[in-house]
This record gives sequence, structure tokens and C-alpha cells, in this order.
Amino acid sequence: MEESRKIDPKHAGHLDDPRRRAIQDPDLIWSKMGVTHPQVLVDIGAGTGFFAFAFWEKLTGGKIYACDVSEKMLAKLREKMRPEHRGTVIPTRMEESAVPLEDAVADLVYMVNLHHELEEPEKIVKEACRLLKDGATLAIIDWKKDAPFGPPVSIRVAGETIRAHMCRAGISEIVVHDDLPYHNFLVGVKGVLAPVGDARHRDRH
Repeated sequence: MEESRKIDPKHAGHLDDPRRRAIQDPDLIWSKMGVTHPQVLVDIGAGTGFFAFAFWEKLTGGKIYACDVSEKMLAKLREKMRPEHRGTVIPTRMEESAVPLEDAVADLVYMVNLHHELEEPEKIVKEACRLLKDGATLAIIDWKKDAPFGPPVSIRVAGETIRAHMCRAGISEIVVHDDLPYHNFLVGVKGVLAPVGDARHRDRH
């Protein structure tokens, strides 16, 4: 039987390792996504909520749907919730390529360290585009092929492949940020509104 690409929930503690901030700083990532006063965020592959809780701190009156295929991961996320998170961080059980939310609900959809876990990652990018309002932002972060640690190289997805998935899903004005040493970091929008931030590469597909 082929080994699962997904992280085993019994190793979920790695997702909350404080050292993670050194290579995936939520404050830096937030600043590069270029969103202003978003009201609805969708975290696809939220795990135990490392980014959901960090980005919750950035919101003013908004909410985050923390989505994951694993009920065990969502249970761990619920254990971390404080009273003030109730109703604004919303644990949401999803299928691998389907999120149970309506069309055009989100100002920002983001996926971190998810692409390599999926057998058909292009499907979830199309699903993310469905969830976005026109002009809203999609951010995808995942391991670079040459990162010296992380998941097996054989299942990592090249940055150009991720960009192609985004283009085919209807995402444009794609920016490739170089701020993360071990991760590809791509930001684009549904429609033609340009995202904000410095970048090495921008393309109108």
C-alpha cells in the first residue's frame, strides 16, 4: 500500500513548533499577501491552526474558516481555541478537493504546506478560486524542491507547476515572493486586480 502523503495527526505537534516561525513567519507572510481589512478568510489544510490563529490576530470583525480533511486535526484545533475565538475561528471539515462553503465568500484563501500532500492538487486550486470573490486573493506556500529538509523531494511540487495550476484556475497577477528560504510563496488574485508587495516575478498569464 502506498504511504499517505498527509501528515499523521500523531505528529501534529510539529505543526506548532515555535521554531516554525523562523522559516514561515506569519507576520511576514501576512504583509506580503497584500490584503486590506479582509472579512472572510478560508484556511485550506488548516491542521491545528498555526496560521488560522496567527491571522485571526490581524482581523477586525472578520472570521476564518479553518478547513481540514482530518477530524483529528480539527479536534486539536478546537482544543487550542480561546473563548474569544468562538464564532470567528470556525473549524470546518472538508473533503480533499471540496470545501463546504458557498461560492464567492472569501476575501482571502490560503494554503500552506498542502500542495505536496495532494494526489490532484489542481482540483483544490480550482476550488479555492470558486470560494474567492472577484478581485480577492489566493496565496499558496509549499516546500521548494531544493529545501534541505521537509517532505520527500519526490512529492514536492515545483513553483512553476503551482503557478500553472493557479493560472488554469482563473488566478492572475501572480507574484512569486522570495522571502521564505525553504518555501515557494505565490500570491495572485481572482480577476485582474494587482496584489501589493515586492516580488521578483509577476506575470499576466
